[in-house]
Amino acid sequence: MSLISVNNLTFSYETNYENIFENTSFEIDTDWKLGFIGRNGRGKTTFLKLLMSVYSYSGTITAVTDFDYFPFETNEELNTIDVARNAIAPFDLWEKEMNRCIEENSESSMKKYGEVLDLYILNDGYIINELIEKEIRKLQVDTDVLYRPFKTLSNGERTKVQLAALFLKKNNFLLIDEPTNHLDLEGRSSVAEYLSSKKGFILVSHDRHFLDSTVDHILSINKNNIEVQKGNFSSWKENKVRQDNLEINKNEKLKREITRLEESFRRTAGWSDMVEKSKIGQHVGDRGAVGHKAAKMMKRAKSIENRKEVSIDEKRSLLKNIEKYDSLKVFPMNYHKNTLVNIDSLNVAFNEKKVIDSLSFSINSGDRIALRGKNGSGKSTILKILTGESIKYDGIVNIGSNLNISYVPQDTRFLKGSFSDFITNGNIDESIFRTLLAKLDMNSDDFSKSLEELSEGQKKKVLIARSLSQSAHIYIWDEPLNFIDIYSRIQIEELIRKFEPTMIFVEHDFAFNENIATKVVEVPSKK
Repeated sequence: MSLISVNNLTFSYETNYENIFENTSFEIDTDWKLGFIGRNGRGKTTFLKLLMSVYSYSGTITAVTDFDYFPFETNEELNTIDVARNAIAPFDLWEKEMNRCIEENSESSMKKYGEVLDLYILNDGYIINELIEKEIRKLQVDTDVLYRPFKTLSNGERTKVQLAALFLKKNNFLLIDEPTNHLDLEGRSSVAEYLSSKKGFILVSHDRHFLDSTVDHILSINKNNIEVQKGNFSSWKENKVRQDNLEINKNEKLKREITRLEESFRRTAGWSDMVEKSKIGQHVGDRGAVGHKAAKMMKRAKSIENRKEVSIDEKRSLLKNIEKYDSLKVFPMNYHKNTLVNIDSLNVAFNEKKVIDSLSFSINSGDRIALRGKNGSGKSTILKILTGESIKYDGIVNIGSNLNISYVPQDTRFLKGSFSDFITNGNIDESIFRTLLAKLDMNSDDFSKSLEELSEGQKKKVLIARSLSQSAHIYIWDEPLNFIDIYSRIQIEELIRKFEPTMIFVEHDFAFNENIATKVVEVPSKK
């Protein structure tokens, strides 16, 4: 057990006028399983990169452990076993060096051989392949993938292999940045179970259920500070709501107190002035008594004023970390028939390999259908067929006539150019669109950026805001929450529950599925 200490950390990008971190200090334990949360753009990934010494900063970060970042860059042409070995330690380099020393067979080379051998043994070099196989089996990955080129692995398999490799390294503390974005529900479950058996990491995730399943502490970037708290996400949220409510109630009480003190001050100060003026025309002795009374009243008025200032100062310290977010709106349209879409015996094959086999279901008005299945089972393909994309299939797909569809695709790479061009070319209601993005915590400065410059979370918010600004009979969303922060997820859930639009979606966030779906359609895997 050891500490990672952050003291007076201050950092800003050269293009920013404001500091992302300013005189920030806290400590974390290297044995903790730390969930790292905060709204998009607050600096979570930036902080991880500061730990990795990617950027210069003022203040100090001290640790006796090394930091490793997930995901890491790989040579995709290598076999997966070599990608994993290279991530753990330079075993191939050490083996070559030991062979060279043996060939040279001099006193100095034998000394060098012993030094390298010690490193090789310390890092489990003689059994590392077996350890890698054992580790990926814990993540429910077939060991056959280790002997295939890394580029042939699915995104989920890549995630698991990289995590397994990093946890086999010695004396390191892992910085795991959003590992769930390429994992289906089953994959998230296996990774959560795996991480819950480990210790010594910071996990950036917006998946509430995933955090609850894996972490024992929460590191939260709030509006005005960073705080560390023992527990999982649910306990942190419960404490946050309790603290927010205490501050709101205290703030209301102080507002009433300040108003009362202001009225009392004006009344007392006014009486003092009136008493002081009454001295005119009185005898000297009487004037002295009256002046003394006026002075006492003024002293009381100053005491009231001081109490008011104390209350105002106390009030200023409240509500700084309360995350305010406005309700979103959507504009669903009523369809003239109850059934909007009917799919019967749908079959899809790619390169003669069947992906979807005899799938049947219908979408009725008010349905919110969650498509579930493993990665590669064809869920996105179904959504693309419904949006009219040219995909060859067999079976019946009846889509209602004149059906207005609003679509959020999984891929954001097509987002290019300026906001104004995007709005014009997409025939988007600019006022509604900008209002929705503002409510999703997009800064007004972001609108001057090109779409390519936005973070992945911001790009997803752009697509969601476009969809919500469109009047539609059905909303088709393909993994809309990737990279989206927790507060925005809650906003979107509240919106859907309030307006009840007809939807079909693919989303691997367990809480979102539980809170939103009215029906589940299982898409069996053909693998």
